[in-house]
Amino acid sequence: MSTLYPAAPYSLGLVVGKFWPPHRGHQLLLETAAAQVAELLVLVYASPDDTRHPAPARAAWLRELYRSDDFAQGPRVGPTPLRIVALTAEADGIPPNAADDHTHREFVRQWLAQQGYCIDVVFSSEAYGRGFAKHLGVAHVLVDEPRQRVPISGTRLRAALAKNSPFATDPLALVHPFIAAQYGAVPPTPVPRLVLLGAESSGKTTLCQALAEALNTEWVPEYGRTLHEQKNGALDYEDLLYIGRRQLELEDAATPQACGWLVCDTNAATTALYSYYYFHRCDPALQTLARVCAQRYARTFVCLPTVPFADDGWRGPEALRQFQHGAILMQLEMLGIPYTLLDGSVEERVAQVRAVLG
Repeated sequence: MSTLYPAAPYSLGLVVGKFWPPHRGHQLLLETAAAQVAELLVLVYASPDDTRHPAPARAAWLRELYRSDDFAQGPRVGPTPLRIVALTAEADGIPPNAADDHTHREFVRQWLAQQGYCIDVVFSSEAYGRGFAKHLGVAHVLVDEPRQRVPISGTRLRAALAKNSPFATDPLALVHPFIAAQYGAVPPTPVPRLVLLGAESSGKTTLCQALAEALNTEWVPEYGRTLHEQKNGALDYEDLLYIGRRQLELEDAATPQACGWLVCDTNAATTALYSYYYFHRCDPALQTLARVCAQRYARTFVCLPTVPFADDGWRGPEALRQFQHGAILMQLEMLGIPYTLLDGSVEERVAQVRAVLG
């Protein structure tokens, strides 16, 4: 038995919520619960629901937040699988949000019985959970009820998002950037970021490393390349959204170590282009991520494909470079993102970037 993950005291746990929108408090709740159960059931529902992002979409976001490189395993926290289920008024007859506690409790009890679930414990961040668990005849675990660890609520966050000025405090303490993007919100970054884009074999990664050294700061590699190699080039359609989300997480993880600027190799917009190129379609969540998160970068640079082509066994044919370069420029111009073209040797390109940064 692993010493990292001791045996869970409960078999099947339950979390119920609107997750409208999912925020860091929800993540704390789910991750705390997952550490104490062998499996966690998460029910997502509201009535009336968010018409733009209904429960099935929010449940899909939660699955994405907790998926790993092995997509076949499904969402999980550590070794604990998450069974995330969206309920709707049309399909499941959920009670209205304004219904009394007994109505909601009885609805969930009957639904669990119909589905054959036998839960052991309810986890909640609010006082209602105690009575809810008692109604179901199971244990209850209260997680951060005073909201000291994550001082936010869904009601406050919805109100802020509705005003289109969502973040008066540090967004990383409130909502994951992937979720924020789905609402069109661009969280500010503590350290300005510059992103390097470019076709395959355009010197982008080499330049990122050189820039990080020249600026005495951190750089974030292209996660899509990492996963592509891990899977021996056999990426699945679902991997593209995962790549976009993980790239943001890696950038956020590197930010505290950055000095002045954070250098980023590729962004979600390029990931969306590859989704269309390889699969002729793009997940709507990735489309939104590409459009919104392109605005997170204070400076965007595009490497001209004028360096000698290096066939490393993972890239497409050399002739593809010019097409990719044109697609990147078209996308940036359609998104209204200003950019600077870089040409010449690595040293010359570093000098060009530094001249723009001032």
